[in-house]
Amino acid sequence: MIRHLIFLKFKPETTENDIKAIETGLAALPAAIPEIESFEFGRDLVHSERSFDFALVSRFKDLDALKRYQLHPAHQEILVQVRAACTQILAVDYQV
Repeated sequence: MIRHLIFLKFKPETTENDIKAIETGLAALPAAIPEIESFEFGRDLVHSERSFDFALVSRFKDLDALKRYQLHPAHQEILVQVRAACTQILAVDYQV
């Protein structure tokens, strides 16, 4: 199993509507991409100096499944929105 973690830091000008659109787009991915075994995301609650604004945690069978997810058109579409809204995106992928 591969665990895929993403952390987002939004631009100051990113609006609530922008974030809601990202959440809506992300919520649709599990139905569109069969490689996703588990998928959850949410906004940071602590807002500390070191906090990122948003996190996504997903699980895939193996690295090939993760790669197919990353190349899937539905993922590519939401990725455009995410990149436009963020100053920084961090990723960690590890084997469970």
